[in-house]
Amino acid sequence: MACWYEGPLAAFDTETTGVDVENDRIVSAAVVIQDAPGTRPRVTRWLVNPGVPVPEAATAVHGLTDEHLQRNGRWPAPVMHEIAEVLSEQAVAGRPLVVMNAPFDLTLFDRELRRHRASSLDRWFESTPLLVLDPRVLDKHLDRYRKGRRTLTDLCEHYGVTLEGAHDAGADALAALEVVRAVGRRFAARLERLSPAELHTLQAVWHAAQARGLQAWFARSGTEEAVDPAWPLRPDLPAGPEVAA
Repeated sequence: MACWYEGPLAAFDTETTGVDVENDRIVSAAVVIQDAPGTRPRVTRWLVNPGVPVPEAATAVHGLTDEHLQRNGRWPAPVMHEIAEVLSEQAVAGRPLVVMNAPFDLTLFDRELRRHRASSLDRWFESTPLLVLDPRVLDKHLDRYRKGRRTLTDLCEHYGVTLEGAHDAGADALAALEVVRAVGRRFAARLERLSPAELHTLQAVWHAAQARGLQAWFARSGTEEAVDPAWPLRPDLPAGPEVAA
């Protein structure tokens, strides 16, 4: 029987209006499904009119302008429902979902569900859990002493994965999927006996340890910056106290 990294995988990626998971919006998303290495991937894409201005800094990254999104993007509510349905299908099929830097994309998507669907990501996976593989967490744990950055571009270069059209949700999702396959092969002796469910649980532990290490580094550097240890989804922020009129 083939190891999980040689079997069916899916991947999810978003492009957004910024990097604030609580307030920024999704402008495009993609889910890529590949049944085996080397087979043609199936790609589903969404383009979203976020209903808020897209900062020039965000457009400079992904190339999506306000004008283009207003003309061609769909309203967020039905798109968020469709994405949740597709991700749920992956869970039901037992297909692990690759998400690069999962706490960003999955948390921002969760907030979009809450904003537009009065729902949450957890509600979609109460009966069948989502099994996430995060190439950033895997690489940092398995090759922790390697120097250098670990963006998707860096990981692609390190593992010999071609990334065509960076910052396109479909291209990034496919590249992240291929990186996970490459990580699996390179560290087969440490990974091949672990199931995706076991890896999902372990990654939460590994990410928390990585967050504590980064937090300690910030403290030594005199930087007051908090690092959230939650993975793959950050908890919802509690509502603030109501102010009397």
